[in-house]
Amino acid sequence: MKKLSTNSNGKNFWSIFLLLSFLLVIFLTQVDAQTLSVSGRVVSSRFPIQNVSISFIDNSDTTIKFTTLTNTSGNYQIDLDVTSVEPANHFPTKFELEQNYPNPFSSSTAIPYNISKQSDDIQVTIYDILGREVRKFAIGLQSAGSYNILWDGRNNFGQKVTNGIYLYKLQVGSETQVKKMVFNSGRTNFLSQPQINYSHKMNTVNESNNYFEDNTYTVRIENTENTSPIIIPKQFDNIQVNNDTTINFSVDYLPTVTIDFDSLHQIIRGFGGATPGYLPVMTLSEVDTAFGTDDGQIGLSILRIEIQPDSNLWARYLPSAKKAHDMGAIIIASPWNAPYNMVEAVNGTTKVRYDMYSEYAAYLNSFITYMKNNGVPIYGVSIQNEPESTSWTHWTPDEMLRFMKENAQVIEGTRVMDPESWSFKRSYTDPILNDSAACANTDIICGHIYGGGLGPYPLAEQKGKEVWMTEYLFGDQNSGNNWYWAMYLATNINAVMKADMSVYVWWTLVRYYGLIGDGTKAANPLDPNESYPAKGEVTKKGYVMSQFSKFIHPGYYRVESSVYPSIGSVDITAYKDSLSSKVVVVAVNSGSTEAETVFRIQNGTLPITFTPYTTSETKNCEQGTSFDVIGDSFTVTLEPSSITTFVLN
Repeated sequence: MKKLSTNSNGKNFWSIFLLLSFLLVIFLTQVDAQTLSVSGRVVSSRFPIQNVSISFIDNSDTTIKFTTLTNTSGNYQIDLDVTSVEPANHFPTKFELEQNYPNPFSSSTAIPYNISKQSDDIQVTIYDILGREVRKFAIGLQSAGSYNILWDGRNNFGQKVTNGIYLYKLQVGSETQVKKMVFNSGRTNFLSQPQINYSHKMNTVNESNNYFEDNTYTVRIENTENTSPIIIPKQFDNIQVNNDTTINFSVDYLPTVTIDFDSLHQIIRGFGGATPGYLPVMTLSEVDTAFGTDDGQIGLSILRIEIQPDSNLWARYLPSAKKAHDMGAIIIASPWNAPYNMVEAVNGTTKVRYDMYSEYAAYLNSFITYMKNNGVPIYGVSIQNEPESTSWTHWTPDEMLRFMKENAQVIEGTRVMDPESWSFKRSYTDPILNDSAACANTDIICGHIYGGGLGPYPLAEQKGKEVWMTEYLFGDQNSGNNWYWAMYLATNINAVMKADMSVYVWWTLVRYYGLIGDGTKAANPLDPNESYPAKGEVTKKGYVMSQFSKFIHPGYYRVESSVYPSIGSVDITAYKDSLSSKVVVVAVNSGSTEAETVFRIQNGTLPITFTPYTTSETKNCEQGTSFDVIGDSFTVTLEPSSITTFVLN
């Protein structure tokens, strides 16, 4: 019995010993377990990536995953639970700039450096071989430690640099070191490094000296519903975390367009062109081409004509203006010169006499009545084309204000448009808008954008006035088929629309540099070998205009749209018919390469179907393949140097 009791006690002893040993191991493990803080930034080129998901997956146990989001500045912070194994000391003992790796490099390279004491003025600057600054990293405050900066081969403006030798300089306070590296985008088959800025804050006074063995992670950076701009998801393998660490990640972004169809801006009255008095009036065939909406036609909705000082010449506009009106266009009119019996010469300029202001208003009324009686109602009449000019009848701001205040109220049967200055000069418009009588006699604020005036006009909006851009011209020494100027027209119309203007009117509609060719060419062409359009031929400018005018009809509203980052080649405007809820999106890619672009729709009714139409150097408002949008976004690839209009089916 005693022996049996002894054996029993022995078994109990070993059981207790093993249990205590197991608990001790757990206790020691827990004591050595530590949470490391990882922070950093996710960027693409120099732009922060907002609300992107960043996950650290433990390579030793892939079920362990730590995830966080970046903030609006692209910054993140995450805590990782790790276990220490052995002590180590990696405290730098000197200031040192190390050789970049890889070198040469084709896409990105890491620039390592060490600092032996804390500094608040740390900079890494990259120069070309001529000593010109290419890229500057203003790092600021860092503790003593070993760090890396990633350079992706782009300059301060986000553009890829050319192949060649570059110098990189580390400056910490008054200390500097410089080394050399080689960028060659055509090289292959050499070691590539993760595109991260992988920097450790080593052995500061408040940190543990423990070293964490095999604490490697797979890092995944992925989009969320609110990521801006959208990125190409990316994975970084074997990222080691041994201490509290700063790790910056570089990813590739896609231009991200956000459209809010419930956020309305200005009403759109249309797109048009002018037929000036010094050129032949449009033929009926040209009117068909300009205002028709079939293939090979432009779909304009506004015709601007001249009010001749001699009433005997008014009849010349009747056939073309009546046909345009019958096709749905509105007609606006502007005088260049007042009737000769109403003017006088003052200091080398021709001016309407003060005592003839009433007669001048009656003259405008007689034109309006004549056109209406002949089947051409005038939607709006201007008081004077470019009143500040000395090439035709000249008006000072005070004279224009006086006429609008005392005489414009008698103009009947149309809308009064003024002051139609050369560059939307506020010296003309502000006095009119700020005078109650003159403002009441003004229906539309209009002007041209030669040399200025392209921008929102809050005072006009405050007074409840529409703002119209009624004339612009460029590229008049080139063919209307010149693609450079055609693309400029695309970006210019978008800019005018984003300036809250309701109308875009090109200058001479039928001309070698205009929307339809007249069979002539520039007297002094910049390029003698350039191809000019035949008479009646729609030019490249005409097809670019049709990307707006055929699909955005009078009565539509521009809606809120934005592109992030805004520095790229993609430019967007969007529109909505408030009655039918039909929507149109116009995308301009002014870059020389294709642009994969994400469109995000807010407050839209989905699913929907879009049909794209594209004009490029080789396409003329060519219809593409329709596609369905399911969810709140879609991704398209915009052709190089092109304008594409997406039309809701």
